[in-house]
Amino acid sequence: MDNRTETRDFLSTRRAKITPEQAGLAAYGGNRRVPGLRRGEVAMLAGMSVEYYTRLERGNLSGASESVLESLANALQLDDAERAHLYDLARAASEGGRPRRRPARKQTIRPGVQLTLDAITNSPAIVRNGRLDILASNALGRALYSDIYSTRGTNSSEPPNLARYLFFDERSHAFYPDWERAANDTVAIMRTEAGKDPYDRGLTDLVGELSTRSEEFRVRWAAHNVRQHYTGQKYFRHPIVGDLHMLYEAMEFSADSGLTLTVYNGEPNTPTADAFRLLASWAATMPDPDHVAGEAQPIIHKHESST
Repeated sequence: MDNRTETRDFLSTRRAKITPEQAGLAAYGGNRRVPGLRRGEVAMLAGMSVEYYTRLERGNLSGASESVLESLANALQLDDAERAHLYDLARAASEGGRPRRRPARKQTIRPGVQLTLDAITNSPAIVRNGRLDILASNALGRALYSDIYSTRGTNSSEPPNLARYLFFDERSHAFYPDWERAANDTVAIMRTEAGKDPYDRGLTDLVGELSTRSEEFRVRWAAHNVRQHYTGQKYFRHPIVGDLHMLYEAMEFSADSGLTLTVYNGEPNTPTADAFRLLASWAATMPDPDHVAGEAQPIIHKHESST
């Protein structure tokens, strides 16, 4: 991915989102030729010359100081995720030298990480990378994402990928009752990762694959929205246990750059807590997909959720 293009498109889309009224400016004339703010208005709000802001928006963040980035973030009213993304883009621009697209590397999970996952027995837990590959899970995590694991096929060595499932597998529309929100969040997470590591070949190849095959992905990718994904709520409709209203916490591993542990929790004395117990019973009958990829899953009667 080209840093200059990424920067240009990110800044121009952020500028287009802010009206003069939102920025506290008087809107002169009723016929504005650009959506949102003009370049001169952003420059004035950021305390810099129009020429310098134009240089930045054309994609040249190299050498921009922290104070410049902060002023720009304030002028564009960036949220925390957008602000972090701007700094990531500036960091990549300032690395210098000719950028090299690194070959895709196979990520491995340390035995201690898998032991940690397996010690979590009452909640689904997974470890993913920035490309949204599920690299490891506990028994409940495999059961929660059973449809996604089943997409790998018998001979596939690739890990299950949340983005491919969401945009290529029709079952995702049932699994994510609010599919539009899930799609927006998924693309925003990938866009955030692209800002951190624009020369990751694996991510670049995945974005190319998704863009080629999915109009839904292309439209969202072009919006340049970013998102931090550390805590919140998830709503899934599992094919076996029904509706799951969960809280999640996501934590990055200090010793394994780029890997994130996500744990899903059901609040006590709720239908989701009951569904987790049923999911655990079903998980005990499932083969481990890491060892028996593509093997037929046992069929049990679907539990009707009371939510």
